[in-house]
Amino acid sequence: MLDNKGFDLWADGYDESVGVSYEENTYPFAGYKEILGNIYKAIMEKPNPAVLDIGFGTGTLTAKLYENGCEIFGQDFSSKMIELASAKMPNAHLYQGDFTQGLAEGLKRQSYDFIVATYSIHHLRDDQKIVFLKELLDHLKDDGKILIGDVAFSNREELNLCKEKNEDVWDDDEIYCIANELRAEFPGLVFRKMTFCSGILTLHR
Repeated sequence: MLDNKGFDLWADGYDESVGVSYEENTYPFAGYKEILGNIYKAIMEKPNPAVLDIGFGTGTLTAKLYENGCEIFGQDFSSKMIELASAKMPNAHLYQGDFTQGLAEGLKRQSYDFIVATYSIHHLRDDQKIVFLKELLDHLKDDGKILIGDVAFSNREELNLCKEKNEDVWDDDEIYCIANELRAEFPGLVFRKMTFCSGILTLHR
């Protein structure tokens, strides 16, 4: 379990809406700091890993990894996000691209110790997730892992209950991971439930 110092890594750099939802333990960002903190801890157990971040935004997670010796690769749709992240990580390998269309060409030539997606993969439909995750698995090193931190549920019943309780703020444009449905394609998937609406999914090569 991370101590307070670990969670304090995420005290800065997340926007006001994330902060309010996290502090009030409400959908969609309940558990946000804990999810990023646990992913950070898992990655830092390996010396100087190569990390690919899908949808890195301003680099909240990846900047911390970069500062601590990770070789950072990333893909994001937004040129502004890349500009902001590049200022924090001048030697990172950051590419602009819509990951609904797969990996950017420059990233396909690499293999990675970890591929992370925090609060990004919900922009893919369920069928797109399967195609994209299979592509990502092909780019892992032999002992590599995909780590997904997001709004996620063990089963569809949990999702429907959360949607019912949060219907006023529910985002129908976001398609959340459901662990037992993804296991039909990825039998080795591990889901660590962190809150009533979030968790970490892990896939091994």
